[in-house]
Amino acid sequence: MNGPSPTHLSRSVEDYLKAIYSLTAGGEAASTSALAGALEIQPASVTGMVKRLAETGYLEHALYRGARLTEMGTREALRIIRRHRILETYLYVQLGYSWDDVHAEAERLEHAASEALIDRMSAVLEHPTHDPHGAPIPTRSGEIEASDFATLDEMRPGATVQIRAVQDEDPERLRYMEARGLTPGAQVTVVDQAPYDGPLTVAVTDSSGTEVIGSDLAGKIFVAPIVPE
Repeated sequence: MNGPSPTHLSRSVEDYLKAIYSLTAGGEAASTSALAGALEIQPASVTGMVKRLAETGYLEHALYRGARLTEMGTREALRIIRRHRILETYLYVQLGYSWDDVHAEAERLEHAASEALIDRMSAVLEHPTHDPHGAPIPTRSGEIEASDFATLDEMRPGATVQIRAVQDEDPERLRYMEARGLTPGAQVTVVDQAPYDGPLTVAVTDSSGTEVIGSDLAGKIFVAPIVPE
């Protein structure tokens, strides 16, 4: 099926593909309401765009069942995600941006950066595998590391885990986590949890004392068991 050239996708189309990729990462289709929420637009606008993207071969859509990316749509979504995450990493490592500033800046730059520029940035960075927030960076060929980690709120008292990634959309939340040592690579032990999905008390390695964090925040911190050496 013929569609627009991948190098000439509009900003809107790129945003849709990236959002659908994110929403379907867990296996579920992306509903119109979920897409509208992710893109902060009205559901009526989503319906028309989803239809156009289906017609051009980027996604499959069934009425009342939601949208899923096709192979072509997935390839383009990963290309956009690669751009975004390399831009974040370059801004953080090479230009001294703080980790709470890079997401918004990369959002603005990702639609204008050429593939040649992204490749050069990646080379300067020695081809990083993860962005500053711990998210995996797709390869040039469209491969991406699996990242189906549990979240900190799923851990029970006594569990010791390593933070692998954090959600990066909210700068204030990122500053809060950084101030408490809740960053990728940190080891965290769950000391206690209040009943009825209450806040967690955690101890962070190399940090004195404990921190109390709400279950909502803990649900945005992705963790993995610590593998003994």
